[in-house]
Amino acid sequence: MSTQLAASAETAATFEPAEISCRETAARALAIVRDGVITGEGPTTRGRVHFSRELDNDDVAWCERILTAAAVVHQPVSRAEAEALFEIDEAATERKDSGRFDDLIAKAVVHHAASVSGLPVPPRSIALAPETSIESWAPANATKVDIEVLNWIANQMRSNRHRNRTLAALIATLVGAAIPLTQLPNVFDIGM
Repeated sequence: MSTQLAASAETAATFEPAEISCRETAARALAIVRDGVITGEGPTTRGRVHFSRELDNDDVAWCERILTAAAVVHQPVSRAEAEALFEIDEAATERKDSGRFDDLIAKAVVHHAASVSGLPVPPRSIALAPETSIESWAPANATKVDIEVLNWIANQMRSNRHRNRTLAALIATLVGAAIPLTQLPNVFDIGM
């Protein structure tokens, strides 16, 4: 067991979403969910049957509670939190969540991208809610989208086995509206 995983397992023994105090602790909590998805064991899987490498509705509910904890609800999604979501996405080889996680990761990543670009974003409790349409708040014609964050997203999606069509379509829309094709050629090879 790696040192990082051992530290994560120690932290996991007492993990509660109410303990989230900042975006950094939220990212660490998402890592605990990832570890539960990988192993099928841990505090996020207690009391239920959970197979390794499976992502289910309860896992998504954990992610939602973490991302909308009181301490972070009015802050933009951080890069570390978005990276943790990409890691969960990659760890889950089987899905039993009816697409809920794809919706959540798309909203969280676009929330991060928009905020880093200086664009206004709603509180997480609104932006990440399952009943909120991402099109209702995500920038459709952004003119100040940060090229570095778009490259980062493209790299994440290229390396990720599970391709998120919702996220890919939104990023393509953002890029097409904001950046000449010659400035960002790597984003366009994230197609399905």
